[in-house]
Parts: sequence; structure tokens; C-alpha cells
Amino acid sequence: MLVRFMLAALTVCAATAAQAQDGVKGYPDKPIRLIVGFAAGGIADLAARLLGDHITRETGQAVVVENRSAAAGTVAVQGVAKAPPDGYTLGVVLSGQLVINPFVQKAFPLDALKDVVPVAAIGEAPQMIAINAGVPAKTLKEFVALARAKPDTMSYASAGFGSLPHLSAAEFLRQAGISLVHVPYKGNQPATTDLLAGQVQLLSSSIGGLRGGLEAGKIRLLLVAARNRLPYIADVPTSAEAGIPDYLMTVWIGVVAPPGTPQPIVDRVHAFVQGMLKDETMVKRMAGAAIDVMPMSQRDFGAFVKHEYGRWDKIVKAAGVEPQ
Repeated sequence: MLVRFMLAALTVCAATAAQAQDGVKGYPDKPIRLIVGFAAGGIADLAARLLGDHITRETGQAVVVENRSAAAGTVAVQGVAKAPPDGYTLGVVLSGQLVINPFVQKAFPLDALKDVVPVAAIGEAPQMIAINAGVPAKTLKEFVALARAKPDTMSYASAGFGSLPHLSAAEFLRQAGISLVHVPYKGNQPATTDLLAGQVQLLSSSIGGLRGGLEAGKIRLLLVAARNRLPYIADVPTSAEAGIPDYLMTVWIGVVAPPGTPQPIVDRVHAFVQGMLKDETMVKRMAGAAIDVMPMSQRDFGAFVKHEYGRWDKIVKAAGVEPQ
């Protein structure tokens, strides 16, 4: 009796595995949904639409981008975490959704390291330290000297408490050993507007929102928080060249899947992303939005997310941000 039971169980398991494998072989055989935690027009939305176009060209299947812009992208991550693990609901996320929100949102509803599967990195947008052109400093060294001579007489803007612009600026100040007054705004656009007007003196941001001010000569870049100089602002020094080598800040974009998604499907989606990152047209479109490609293995991306999670935990604590 026991032997018959075990044989029956093995038969069921084999049949289930065969069905799953058949599903993987045919994947995708229906439309895929990409959930994005932000409104259309941003870099996450752009990355999702480029990936969707690439998958459609490769497979003939439609890809629908669904924007769920609530709770700084947390609602979108939760939607992915609760979706069926069949590869037909995926998320295109920004770094903050996985490695900042857990530490700044008191009611963060999931475990960012367990409740979604890191599938593939897409790209990153390095942060810059920008100052108003009226500040009498042309280099980081000069700015630090000015700030130390008159502590808390200058201010820095952010998109709000616990936002990436807040945390990246606070970490910059900590590593530079200076003190400025924090002025939080409701979003990066009004913060940038007041930087241009000289109402605040400093802002940490990616290049996208700063281009107009740079072209108008209203702001100056002290550094780019990356390991290498960027070709589109080649005259701006890196953090290391400016004098704070450990200051590395970037917004990265990646693809995540529900937990339990079969590894062959994860591998297939990862391959789609790698194919997109080798497509010259796609790379140019990302470069136009100041997104640098991040090709890496699925395993390396998982390790990268875990490392970033621990790093941002420390940054948030150092900034003294209480979860809200």
C-alpha cells in the first residue's frame, strides 16, 4: 500500500513538473503585465515601455504597462508580490521601492528581500550635487570651506523627508563634514525651481531635472556621485576626484517577479532584458533620459539588491529619518 501511494505521488509530481515545463516552453503565450509604481513619463515608465516593446518584437506577445503611482511605489511592489507566480505579472521598479521605502514607511507591507524576486537590472541614473550659481564656490573644496565657515547659513532642498534627494544630500553632508538646513518640498520639481531661484543653495538630483538650469547658467555641478565621469557632463568630477570617494549615489531600475516564479521563466525574462540592453536603439533612448545600462547576471542582481538594502538601512539611520 505504501509503495503504491509513493508511486502515485511521484507520478503526480512528475506530471505537475511536466506541465510546468510545458508552460515555460510556451512562455509567453499571452499578454504580459508590467506594473510600474510611478506615473507615465518618468524613467521607470520609460524603462518598462522599452522593455515591453522589446518583448513584443521578440515574441509577438503584447505587453501592457500598468502605472500604480501611490505610496512612493510601494503599492506597485505589493501588487507584484501578490500576483500569480507565472511570469505574466512583473514589476519594473526604482531602487527606492525596495531599499529605501522599507526604512522610511512605518506601514511598509512586505519583506522587500523575500516577497519579490530580483530578475534583472536595467539601468541607473547617477545623482549630482548641484548648487545655485550665486554661491561663491566653483569646486567642492571651496563649497565645503564656505559651509564650514558659516554652518547652517545655507540650505538644501529635497523632494520630501525620506526621499532619495533628501537621503542622498544628507549622506553627502555627513561625508563632507558640513551642516546645511534641510528644506523639504512636495516633489523634486518645486525643489529644483527654488534652487534655480536661489531660495535654496544645494540639491541632490539626477541630471534630468537639472538640464535647463545648467543650460541657463543658473546652477553649477560640484560632482557626480559615480565611479566614472559621465560622457554628457564630462567636465564634472566624480565623488572620488572631488574628495569624497565613498559617496556613490544612484537611482537604479530593475525587474522583479512574484515569489515562486519558476526559474526557467525568471531566466527567460532576464534574457529579454539582456537583449534589450544590447539593442543600440534602446540604449540610445535610455541614454537620452540619462540612464546608463546595468548588464549583470540574475544572481549578481540579487546580491546587489541585498547589499543595497543593507547600505540604505545605514544611510537612513545616519540621516535620523523616522518612519512615517
